[in-house]
Amino acid sequence: MAKFLIDINLPYYFALGNTADFIHQRDIDAMQSDKDIWDYATSNKLTIITKDVDFSFRVMLQNPPPKVIHIQFGNLKMKPFYDVMNDLWKSILELNSNHKLINVFIDRIEAIE
Repeated sequence: MAKFLIDINLPYYFALGNTADFIHQRDIDAMQSDKDIWDYATSNKLTIITKDVDFSFRVMLQNPPPKVIHIQFGNLKMKPFYDVMNDLWKSILELNSNHKLINVFIDRIEAIE
């Protein structure tokens, strides 16, 4: 069963996302609205992984599910993107268990309860 919903604005082919723990929005419906994505993640108890600030704003006004992992660094080529996420992923997972919003920067992570 999936645990994470990868938003359409993130790469479809990404090594961390190529397991049963992840579902990409493209596999559900690439044209879904943010509300539809939110509702899908809520009903399936998924954490949304996104670059879209709208999800961060929304989770601040509501209690999970869903939770949000907000990637807040600019566009990178796939290898540097993978390297950053791979280096931070264990910490992101640990923080995700007790926080509703994880902000991921290229050089740090911030967690909000």
